[in-house]
Amino acid sequence: MSESSPLRVLQIVPSVSLVYGGPSQMVLGLSQALAEAGANVTLLTTDSNGDSGQAPLDVPIGQAVAQNGYTLYYFRCAPWRRYKFSIALLGWLWNHADQFDVAHIHALFSPISTAAAIICRWRGLPYVLRPLGTLDPLDLRKKSHLKRWYGWLFERRNLAKAAAVHFTSAEEAKVSERFGAITRDWVIPLGVPLPPVVARTPTEQPTVLFMSRLDRKKGLDIVIPALETLAVSGVPFRFVLAGANVQDPDYERSIADYLNRSHLSDRTEIVGFVTGEQKRQLLDQSDLFVLPSYYENFGIAVAEAMAAGIPVVISNQVHIWPDVADSRSGWICTCDVSSFAGAVREALSQPAERQRRGQNARACTADRYSWSAIARQLIAAYHDIRRNR
Repeated sequence: MSESSPLRVLQIVPSVSLVYGGPSQMVLGLSQALAEAGANVTLLTTDSNGDSGQAPLDVPIGQAVAQNGYTLYYFRCAPWRRYKFSIALLGWLWNHADQFDVAHIHALFSPISTAAAIICRWRGLPYVLRPLGTLDPLDLRKKSHLKRWYGWLFERRNLAKAAAVHFTSAEEAKVSERFGAITRDWVIPLGVPLPPVVARTPTEQPTVLFMSRLDRKKGLDIVIPALETLAVSGVPFRFVLAGANVQDPDYERSIADYLNRSHLSDRTEIVGFVTGEQKRQLLDQSDLFVLPSYYENFGIAVAEAMAAGIPVVISNQVHIWPDVADSRSGWICTCDVSSFAGAVREALSQPAERQRRGQNARACTADRYSWSAIARQLIAAYHDIRRNR
């Protein structure tokens, strides 16, 4: 096929529901960016909308949906809804694999992505795997015996036979387990939209924002005690907690209960899950973003905050921390209360420095994490796969 002919790119992800957070959702933005860059893009996914009894997504099933320049297909989760499995999706892939130049499969340790990689091999379609952080040793500790067996039985060969493995940071690539497979690695970050620039005026009570899925790995057991310490010592700030976890409502409820009984109760606002205009307004009104995660292969929420011009305090386990440090877009801490509290105290005590680092954050995001820049890198990488096919 001619180098000048449009790339035919197939994206496959188990779900794009908001329930599963940013790593799944970003496939929508990626598909749009690739289409705008000139690729013919088709996205396959399921109607999965959570594993705790939620109703499936209310979407057309098995029909081509035109969306933002690309074609989207939803397939019914069946027979194993909990595992986001779809025989219909895999049947479509088998029948149409020869119509594409490359498949980009998002997620490992998911039966649908595992089976999709196997079908791509059988049908001669080169595929790229994006692990979504699932190869991080800390993530592999969850259900460790099952994941080890699954990895050696299925994902080892999928990784070894992939045209490339797409990591979103150099640190993710460095620490990731490959079960003995030798892989060709790409390090290409995720993209975020760039909202209009908002002028921020320093206030006497700056707003500290935590906005992410309320998951145990996100470091709320660091954030809350550290902010309590600062509050008791008289540091002025208000705290906004934005996020939810319909997969683990007991944990979400425990966080709210603790905050309501803590020293932070009179300066905390719990807003739940936010999106769209509400999310944009919340970012515009915040002065500092915090996320001391125990592991984060990229940190899409961090990049979104930086795009809005907010300086960040993140742990050195959020794997875009070198970019934040190099561009002086925020403060880096370790995963402990003392280190995080010290970084936040320093940030809150220096309004002019916060403003400078917020401007740096916006510039860093425009340079490294804009969708147009990400699409250009991927298009070039896909072309390389097509040439070598």
